[in-house]
Amino acid sequence: MYERFYNLRERPFSLSPDPDYRRKVRRLHRCLRDAARHPDTVVALFLDEFGYQRWPEVAPTWDIEAAVAQRAGNNQQWRTIGTLNALTGQVTYWDGYIVGREQVSAFYTRLNRAYPAVHLIYVIQDNWNIHTHPDVLTALEAYPRIKPLWLPTYAPWLNPIEKLWRWLRQDVLKLHRWVEDWPQVKQRVRDFLAQFAQGSQELLHYVGLAGEGKLATVINTS
Repeated sequence: MYERFYNLRERPFSLSPDPDYRRKVRRLHRCLRDAARHPDTVVALFLDEFGYQRWPEVAPTWDIEAAVAQRAGNNQQWRTIGTLNALTGQVTYWDGYIVGREQVSAFYTRLNRAYPAVHLIYVIQDNWNIHTHPDVLTALEAYPRIKPLWLPTYAPWLNPIEKLWRWLRQDVLKLHRWVEDWPQVKQRVRDFLAQFAQGSQELLHYVGLAGEGKLATVINTS
């Protein structure tokens, strides 16, 4: 079953080739409803990875003074793995030069500590091969409260944390002027994410988990 995704002009620009698309979406909805009905004992987290570089991202600007996406020195990259709480907007993250199976496994330890009082932690994620690596799945066995939930293949519209990365790119990385200060670039990204450490209704509205979006409707009608 293919699912077509439309932009604001109602023209299709992406689809999921996953034959189990609808079944996986129904399971996603069940997990969100479970968290909404039992907020003290169940949480639903959207997980994803995000990468950026030292050089600023090129983008349109409306500034009076023309901005330039400077290139200086060697370009460098940095990676972040994070989760977004579907009900509170709380963001938990870890960053480093690389995010591989060891880092993903260690991040599960961080999630287990971040939610010590709940009985069940749904971790909703895409099908990146690291997520299903045997080492990662073995590490998960130490945390029986954590249940991974796999999204349909090639369906980023079902993972709202993708919109958090978009907001970060827009506010921090677009045409930034710190190309010669790589530590500051990384710190500004951390500062941006840190503002959501205790949750945020504004973030929930931005990513479509509050208001009138499809996933928000699932949560609100639970």
